[in-house]
Amino acid sequence: MKTEKETWFQKVENMHPYQTLMYLGMFGSGLIFLFLTLAFLASGYGNLDGLGFKMPRSFILSTIVIIFSGYTCSKMILHYKDEETTKLKNSLFTTFLLGLIYTILQIVGWRELTGMGIDFRGIPSGSFLYILSGIHIFHLVGAMIFALIMMVQYNKKEKDAIQNLIMLTNPFEKMRIELFTKYWFFMDFIWLTLFLIFVIAF
Repeated sequence: MKTEKETWFQKVENMHPYQTLMYLGMFGSGLIFLFLTLAFLASGYGNLDGLGFKMPRSFILSTIVIIFSGYTCSKMILHYKDEETTKLKNSLFTTFLLGLIYTILQIVGWRELTGMGIDFRGIPSGSFLYILSGIHIFHLVGAMIFALIMMVQYNKKEKDAIQNLIMLTNPFEKMRIELFTKYWFFMDFIWLTLFLIFVIAF
């Protein structure tokens, strides 16, 4: 007997509340970045040419860092499936560390922009460079805080063999890692898109 295929609405109903909240959050964040990017493109970004604008080196380096962080993040679910708690923690810590380096490089990039004479008091397109990168950092910091919480929890559970076994066989924990990974990939995608727009625009 054939089973009826679930509709999109039924799939949404069957989602865990955490999944629903995260997907709605990603959708909302995506709209914010979309509208701000459109506003940036409509703000007359060509005016920055007169200021001798060059893409900050720190922005370029931070792009490389966040791409690599996506690779380390992708290893988490593989280590979880292999029941390698230590490797899982290492991948999570490396991802967090790369996120921290990315954030620092972005702030250095703001200093480079200021050195070029581009700040909030200048032309609107220059302000959007700060706003877009700043909002992205704000979203990424949320994921980094969650990564810290997960690391503390894993450290505690690793010391207890029973708790560690429960964690490695718990579908909820697998879902948490998958959600974290998807959100991190989403943040990677957002910055790469913004960076490409900045490069093409200038």
